[in-house]
Amino acid sequence: MPETKPNKKGRILSGMRPTGKLHLGNYVGALRNWVGLQDSYDCFFFIADWHALTTDYADTRAVKQNSLEVMIDYLAAGLDPERSTLFIQSHVPQHAELHLLFSMITPLGWLERVPSYKEQRENITDKDLGTYGFLGYPLLQSADILIYQANFVPVGEDQVPHVELTREVARRFNQFYSRKVHSGDLDPQREVVFPEPQPLLTPTPKLPGTDGRKMSKSYGNTILLSEPETSLRQKLKTMVTDPARVRRSDPGDPDKCPVGDLHKIFSDAGTMAKVYEGCRSAGIGCIECKGWAADNLWKVLAPIQERRARYEADPKLAWDLLEEGSKKAREAAEATMVEARDATNLSHQYEPPTQSAGEGK
Repeated sequence: MPETKPNKKGRILSGMRPTGKLHLGNYVGALRNWVGLQDSYDCFFFIADWHALTTDYADTRAVKQNSLEVMIDYLAAGLDPERSTLFIQSHVPQHAELHLLFSMITPLGWLERVPSYKEQRENITDKDLGTYGFLGYPLLQSADILIYQANFVPVGEDQVPHVELTREVARRFNQFYSRKVHSGDLDPQREVVFPEPQPLLTPTPKLPGTDGRKMSKSYGNTILLSEPETSLRQKLKTMVTDPARVRRSDPGDPDKCPVGDLHKIFSDAGTMAKVYEGCRSAGIGCIECKGWAADNLWKVLAPIQERRARYEADPKLAWDLLEEGSKKAREAAEATMVEARDATNLSHQYEPPTQSAGEGK
């Protein structure tokens, strides 16, 4: 019997900025979930190098190498070019063309009210963010999604406002413009170009960095997917724990401990039982508990790093896969732009004037 392909539920689009090698926060917050979606959805995952310029436009020297590092981590974590389209944003110029069209119809107030815009303007004080590129990056995100006519965007709760903006932009475009579909009648029928994508909420377990705060490169508290085992174990040895455990004999609570949060994500039920019983009774010390966490975390990282080693040895393999994926993405994006140009009367094709009823008689 011929092999049957899985029934796809719709198209997904998501991506990450190229900030260099990915860390556990990227994996738990998004990448692990993407890997699991590949057989159920038509997946497009990209590296958002233009988005990197919205805050780091003054120095772009690291963008290309960082993009390659992200691609290698995508492949190492389990994203498969045979099951997903993996590409780099700037190699698909249709993103910029659609962004330009959207910029003509999007009210400024829609962009200024995006929560992350206000938050970053307040928190990033060492860079000049008073640029159109920074104000308009949520609209570029909308173009990223809609250029592939995506049905779903996998996000955490904090990113839902970005998807809602995209829905509003799609709705506004569809209200102004629609595509002509010739049905054989004198008057062509019309249909909308863009579906309104839905957020596909993804579970985002609490993953602390080594200092107990949210894991972030800006805090210097990350554990990389490419972290060597010796470095991983050393970082966990110095990781903050439940502040109630001042002495070895003090009981603690894994629910109030960053190391306990790691156990909840990476350890099995048997280990968790030992952690809860031992910590609350002061039967184990923090060093022993951290060692168990390192053991279980390494079980996850070891196969990722084994796959990564292949592409580290020959980075061109990863870059070639990125170029192949970008070609596929350009074809899909151009198909959408043909519809968008037609809807906005900017079509590249000549169309003879339509005769109105009664003309030529």
